[in-house]
Amino acid sequence: MEITHIAGAARPPEDPYDVDIVILALDRVEDTIAAIESAWSQTGVSRHTIVLDQGSRPENLERLAAFVRYRTDTTLVAAGCNLGVAAGRNAASAIGHGRAIVGLDNDALFHREDTLARMMAMFESHPGTAALGCRIVVDDTGEDDLTSWGYPLSLLPRAGGTFLAATFVGAGHAIRRTAWEDAGGYDPALFFCWEEYDFCLRAIARGWTIRYQGDIVIRHKVNPERRISWSGPRWFHFVRNRLYIERKKGRSWLSLTPRMAGYCVKALRNGCLRDTPGAIRAAIAMARGIVPDPLPHAARDYLYRTDTALRGGMLKRLRREVFASLPGRHATEASIRAIVSGGKGSALAAATHSASSRRFLTPNTSVSIGSDSA
Repeated sequence: MEITHIAGAARPPEDPYDVDIVILALDRVEDTIAAIESAWSQTGVSRHTIVLDQGSRPENLERLAAFVRYRTDTTLVAAGCNLGVAAGRNAASAIGHGRAIVGLDNDALFHREDTLARMMAMFESHPGTAALGCRIVVDDTGEDDLTSWGYPLSLLPRAGGTFLAATFVGAGHAIRRTAWEDAGGYDPALFFCWEEYDFCLRAIARGWTIRYQGDIVIRHKVNPERRISWSGPRWFHFVRNRLYIERKKGRSWLSLTPRMAGYCVKALRNGCLRDTPGAIRAAIAMARGIVPDPLPHAARDYLYRTDTALRGGMLKRLRREVFASLPGRHATEASIRAIVSGGKGSALAAATHSASSRRFLTPNTSVSIGSDSA
C-alpha cells in the first residue's frame, strides 16, 4: 500500500534533530487535532510531528489537512486504509530520522511542555535503555488510567516512580531510534495487541533495557465509566498474538497447552469462548514456517526479575489471571479499581493496551511513500 503525502512538510528536515512524534489517526478529528497541538507545544528539543491517517472519512482527512497545511514541522500522510497499530507505527516512524520516536495516541496529550525534553534527558542518562513507558492518567481527573497499566499489580503503588520493566504501554511512550532499528521495529503481523511487548522482547534479547518513568505523564481521554468489550476482535487478537509471540520465542505447542487451556477457562467465564478456538487456530497458522528465536539466558533472567517474580506464585496468578471474572463481558474503570484494591487483577491484566488499539481492525500492508495528493 502506498503512503501518500497529504499536507504539511513533504518530509522531515534533512539535518539531525531530536524527536519524531508519531500520531496515528482514524477519524476522531477533534481529539487528533488536540494531540497535534500538544505535540506542537513541546519545548527544549528539536522535533517533527508525523501524522498517519489510516482511513478517516474524506471530510475528516480534509480537516486535518487544513489544520497542518502550512506547517513546516509536521507531515500528514495517508495510507488510505487501516494498517493497524504495528504497521502504522512502522510506516510513520520510517518517514523520520529523529534520535527518538515518541508515540502518542490520538486521544492523548502531553502533560507538560517539557515532556519530550525530559524523555531525551532520560535517554542521555541511561544509554542502555531502548524504550520508556510513561505514567498514563485520565485526562479529566488526573488519576491513573488503570486500563493502561501494563505492569505487575504489585508495582501499582509505584506508579509515580521509576522501575525497569518488560514492556511499555503504547498510549504514550518513547523509543530510542538506534534500539528501534536494532530490534527491527514492530511485527506488522500482530496488527494490534501485544505489539509493544513483542518489540520489547526483541530489544531485551539484544541487551537493551525498558524503563517505566512515572514522573513523565501522558493524559488520556478516558471516560471513567467507559466499557471495554472483550468479545470479538479484541479477545481474538489478545489470544492469537500472545500465543504467536510465545511460539516465535521457541515455546513448543505442547508447552503452550496450559496457556491455551487457561485462555479457554478465562473466556468461558467471561462470555467470549466462541472466539477462542479460532484465535488458537490463527496463532498456529501465523507461526507456520517461522524460525523460532529463543531468548538468551540473560534476557530470560531480566524478564523474571522485572515481571514474572513480581506477579506472585502460581496460585495467585491462577486466581488473578485465569479464574477471576473480568467481570462479565465488560470492565469499567471503576470495577477495575475495585478489583485492584481487592487483590484480584484479571481485568487489569487483560486491559493493558492503548485505547487506540481497539480501533485498528483491518489487515496490514507494506509501505512506500507516494506523491502528494493535496
